[in-house]
Parts: sequence; C-alpha cells; structure tokens
Amino acid sequence: MSLPELEPFLSWFQRNGGMIDLEAIGFKCFPSTEGGRGAVALKNIEKERTLFTVPRSLIFSIKASSLPEKFGHKIWKECKLDKGWSGLILCMMWEDAQTLDSKWYHYLAILPTAFNTPMFWNDQDLKELEGTPVVEKLGKEDAERDYHDKVLLALQRRPDLFPPESIPNHYSLERYHVMGSRILSRSFDIEHAGTDDVTLEEELNNEGDRSLGSAMDVDDHNETASVEDGSIQDGPLLEDEDENDAISVSMVPVADLLNARFGSENAKLFYEDKELKMITTKQISAGQQIWNTYNDLPNSELLRKYGHVDVLPLSGGGKGNPADVVEIRADLVLSTFLEQFGSAATSSGERIDWWLEQGGDDIFVLETNFEIPEAMISLTRLLYLSSDEWEKARDKEKPPRPRLDIQASGLISLVLQKRIAHYPSTMKEDEEMFENGAGMPLNKYQALIVRLGEKRILNSTLQRLQIAKSDSSQKRKPAPPGPNVSKKKAKR
Repeated sequence: MSLPELEPFLSWFQRNGGMIDLEAIGFKCFPSTEGGRGAVALKNIEKERTLFTVPRSLIFSIKASSLPEKFGHKIWKECKLDKGWSGLILCMMWEDAQTLDSKWYHYLAILPTAFNTPMFWNDQDLKELEGTPVVEKLGKEDAERDYHDKVLLALQRRPDLFPPESIPNHYSLERYHVMGSRILSRSFDIEHAGTDDVTLEEELNNEGDRSLGSAMDVDDHNETASVEDGSIQDGPLLEDEDENDAISVSMVPVADLLNARFGSENAKLFYEDKELKMITTKQISAGQQIWNTYNDLPNSELLRKYGHVDVLPLSGGGKGNPADVVEIRADLVLSTFLEQFGSAATSSGERIDWWLEQGGDDIFVLETNFEIPEAMISLTRLLYLSSDEWEKARDKEKPPRPRLDIQASGLISLVLQKRIAHYPSTMKEDEEMFENGAGMPLNKYQALIVRLGEKRILNSTLQRLQIAKSDSSQKRKPAPPGPNVSKKKAKR
C-alpha cells in the first residue's frame, strides 16, 4: 500500500539502486496526532529485518549537488556558502529550479511545502508560546540575515546560473525558509564511508550506537558535529571540508518518510560503507506504524523543529510528553538573588564570571523527576558564600558542593515562582482550556500543550522543594544571614 503521489518517487528510488521491501512496508496518511504521512507494516515483521536500503549515491548533501562545482569552489567560499546551512539550502533551491533536469526531481517533489512550525506562525499565535523557550530559539532573524548576506550575494555573482527572472519563484526568502525547514525536520548527520566494521548484532545490542541522529538544528551556527564511540551525535553544521570531512548534513530519501513519537521507536537507520539500512529493532505487528526516533525530545523542541507535539499518558496522571523539560537561565537566579540583597551582594557579578570560567552551566534544566539540578544548587550556594568562603573557593577553583540547604532552597523557590510568572496564564487556566479544547485551532492547541508540560514540571518541582524546605526548617535552626550582611542589619 502506497500513496499515489509517492509512486513516481518510489520508482525513481528503485531505479537508482534503492531497495525497499514493499511486501512488508507501505505508506499511508495517519491522523495528525500520529504524525500524518508515515510508514505502516503490511504484515507481521520480525526483529532485525531490513525494510529498505539507501545507496550513498541517493543521499542528498552539498557534496551530492553539482551546483558548487558549477559555481566554482573559490567563489563558493568567498560567499561563505561553505559555512552553516546556507549552501545546502541554496543547493536544494537550485536543484528544485531544474525540475526534470535534476537527478533529485522526484525526491524533492514529495517533500512538504508547508509547515506547522512556529517559524511560519503569525504574531498572535506566537504570543501563545510566551514563557516558553520556543520563540527565542527559532533563529528566524539569523536565517534571514544569512539569506541576505550570503544567498543574495551568490545569486548576484552568477546570473548565468540564477537568472534574475527565476528568483521570485525559486530563490525567494519564502523558499529559503521552506527549504531550511525541510532540512531542519528531515535531515540526518551522515558519517562518510570508511568507518570500522561493527556487526549488526553489536549495533542493536549497543542501543543503536551506530544509528543516525536525525533532524538538524538551525540555532547553533558555530557548533560542529561530533562522533564518539561510532555514534552520530546531533550537531548542526556543515563545516569546511578540510576541517570536518567526516560528517555531512544530509537528506536521506525514504528514511525521512518515517514518523517518530516518544518511546515508540521500532526501526533505526544504520550505515555501512556503500549504503544505509533501515532495520527493525523489535517485532512490528501488521497495521502498526513504523516509527523512527527523534531522540525523545520535549514538546518545545518537537514543535519548533517538526510542528507537532506528543500527547501520551503520563505515569503521574494526565497527558503530555514524558521528555518535557523546563529551562531556567542562570541570570534569573542572579537577578532573584540581587533582589534579596541588593548592594550588599558586592561580589556577585565576579562570582558569576568565575562560575562561567570554571565551565559552570548558564542554563539549568528541570526534568520530569522534579529534582533541582545539582549545578543550580551549587551556583546558588556560591552566591551565598561569605567573603572568606568565596576567597577559599576561588583559590581552590572548586565551586560549593550541591547541598540543598535552607538558603539555597529558599532562593530556588523564589526563582521557580518567578519562572512560573513568565507565562501569561496560570496552570489552572490552561488545564481548563485543555479540557474544553475541542475545535481549538491547531497552533493554539499545540502551544497550550507545550505550556502545560512546562508548568507541570515547575509546579511539581516547587511543591517538592517547599515540602523539603518545611521538613528541614523544623529540624534545623534558622540559617545565617546572606553574604556581607551584618546580623544587626538582618534583624531590621
């Protein structure tokens, strides 16, 4: 069973050396809550069965496109198209503009042209994400700067390759965003051929160490991908070939047709010297969807990258994504501390600078275990050190131990309360909206799910912290005053 619009693509795929087991795997449109278009098992499929293989000649990357060679590698670098995503996006736009003359025509024709990601939301919908980290991570301004500073310059340098009359249809800013979103939601980090051989049994028993991480991020334009123990790690960026020739951000036909959902993975993509293979990691019953993995991301990242959220039963009750997290910036901890002590905390800025120099985190992540991160506790205690204790810690180059004492728990409670206040609505209001959400516009609904997941973590973490604080205060004497504050002043 295959969707009619996929038939020309699947024929192209097989004519060019791809293998797909069409007796075992088909494609259908699932409800949007299950990912939309995806792969389905046509019969019971055993574990470790190869569903399809993709020859490396069908993997699309900058190296696979003929554009850089036609453009001229020297001018390509002068336009800075060898850094970041701009070069790959331009290659995709150029191949798309060639229509039937492009080797990739049938593949590009099945990729989405519209996305539900916040990159394409209007201002009113984006307001629904207030308090979450989604909007500030979109990178829209950076992407548009790259388009104007790199891509438009390249178009002007080679009008023979990019006729001016073709720019509105094929090389517009809108098309740039569409191609970038295709890469963001469907690309893989591909290690080049020549890796050491590892048996399939070793791969599967080692939690897929040689499986490929999917879906690149457009934020960190200066990060490089890393390879550890043979695994492919998420890490955007196409670097200069001479600097990092081992990995390419690539599009993998057929593999990007599979959907993903938290905890549902039943197939993974493995690489070999000449081809990539999608192999089942467990038995799959006929009619079940075949799921790949996005590494179990929180809903904030799923929405930002792919335009959907996971809503599953939670172990503690309710529905949401078990992988949800909340980010708390270190500067929120500092500003909350300064509100308590003001000018008395004379060395707080110096302490923060030292903390960062020592490799301390500037963002702390709360998870669904509702525990306070040790690094957050350590930073909080650093701020409370007396002048003598601060000097000793600096001399030893050793931050305080992450012991959650009365002072630390008190300040962190205030930080969590301030973090909750970043949302324009309360958790109760969001829960009522969720219960009565039938017919709610999709963007508003998905933003609501993101907010609710974060608020559950914040409220549950705060409740647990306050209980621990109450228990501790009954057993211990009041804590000493804050740094550089005399007892006399503290009593006023």
